[in-house]
Amino acid sequence: MLLSRLARVSREVAATSARSRKIALLGELFRVADAEDVPVVIPYLAGRLPQGRLGIGWKLLGQPVAPAAEPSLTVRDVDARLTRIGGVTGTGSQSERKRLVGELMATATEDEQRFLVGLLTGEVRQGALDALAVEGLAEATGADPVDVRRAVMLTGSLQTVAQTLLEQGPAALDRFRLTVGRPVLPMLAQTASSVAEAVEKLGACAVEEKLDGIRVQVHRDGAEVRVHTRTLDDITDRLPEVTSAALELAGERFILDGEVIALDEQGRPRSFQQTAGRVGSRVDVPTAAAAVPVSPVFFDALSVDGRDLLDLPFRDRHAELARLAPEPMRVRRTVVDGPGDVAAAEDFLAETLERGHEGVVVKALGAPYGAGRRGASWLKVKPVHTLDLVVLAAEWGHGRRTGKLSNLHLGARNPDGSFAMLGKTFKGMTDAMLTWQTERLKELAVDDNGWVVTVRPELVVEIAYDGLQRSSRYPAGVTLRFARVVRYREDKRPEEADTVRTLLDAHPGVAP
Repeated sequence: MLLSRLARVSREVAATSARSRKIALLGELFRVADAEDVPVVIPYLAGRLPQGRLGIGWKLLGQPVAPAAEPSLTVRDVDARLTRIGGVTGTGSQSERKRLVGELMATATEDEQRFLVGLLTGEVRQGALDALAVEGLAEATGADPVDVRRAVMLTGSLQTVAQTLLEQGPAALDRFRLTVGRPVLPMLAQTASSVAEAVEKLGACAVEEKLDGIRVQVHRDGAEVRVHTRTLDDITDRLPEVTSAALELAGERFILDGEVIALDEQGRPRSFQQTAGRVGSRVDVPTAAAAVPVSPVFFDALSVDGRDLLDLPFRDRHAELARLAPEPMRVRRTVVDGPGDVAAAEDFLAETLERGHEGVVVKALGAPYGAGRRGASWLKVKPVHTLDLVVLAAEWGHGRRTGKLSNLHLGARNPDGSFAMLGKTFKGMTDAMLTWQTERLKELAVDDNGWVVTVRPELVVEIAYDGLQRSSRYPAGVTLRFARVVRYREDKRPEEADTVRTLLDAHPGVAP
């Protein structure tokens, strides 16, 4: 498949708000796609790279390249070129990567260049596109969308299901079943603004601690244990203590959902970065485990003794979990009867925050497990942190945001009056806000290299964020987690913006 066709469909999907039109566009695309194209086409549509992060940023993309007159690139050709770029290391690697990126851009048309830049910089964002792709695949192949959705849920891979469908047709979907040893995508939670709102929506529910750890799915079949992340990566060898814990449980064959978290000597959670660093460590695991031991904490059971529990109500799945895992290995929780019992739920949230955790997840007792879905029967509630920061620069957008200044560079005040960049965000902006900020930032611009517009640090913006983590990429040694725009504060001067010191004091233990 030519990249030009994929780029055009991506642009058209982004430009329409009609779900039916989005599905029709994707169906047309899948009808002409080869099965071998699917592992590239699907992640590209969603704004992901199959290779993960390649480190191709504005330093490599900042020099404009004359576009090709006619399209010739295929999606598989682009994928091969990006794999090659990602593999370049060692002396002279930066210049070689720049040369290869330049060659790729020179082979792309102007439309393809826009798509590639957006893809490589994370600006291609198609909300809930995987769900739409399921519908598009069903339309293209004549399969029942329900069957396609469940196959994706159980395999954890839309690409695998799509390839099978395009190669063998709808009858092949029967082979996809819940199997111990083969991970499935986890069920995710939507957000509620308060515990009262969550309980009002769900009625009888469990209120569970929301741990700031790493989501894991643990499979045991006799003496064999496998541990997978929420992205289905196998990390068994990195977490020997999780394997040991799974082998101590009462059952011989099961799939459990939970988190691993690092706790300090007082039983309080260490920073997310410490947990993530431990789970991400691939070398000298015994030393890493001794320095930062992690503990598994389970909150759901998907399969026990060969029985598929996905369609059972949550109360029954938790009963199976309680039969397998002792209380210290299960997430702390309280069960409430409904809106009349909100006070108990709010007390539990307060206790959870006091224990150092980030919030709660409120779960309907009668809900099935929607693997791979952000279901309305799980609602997360956590305090929102906000900061008043200064806009230091902004990046030109792509797709629906072409011609708009989108990705904001955010800074906090240093003691000397300068600003330290804390990260970027393009989230939380309405179309009206995008239009307004583009005009306002153009008035403040001091430089424009075609990709990034540097501005005078005069505009204050209120930013909500979920937490802080260490990062060597930024001068303060930290960056914001899940930053998004709340509103602009034209009533505030830049010297009234929050300081780096204020931020670090609000998150003890994270400061470098």
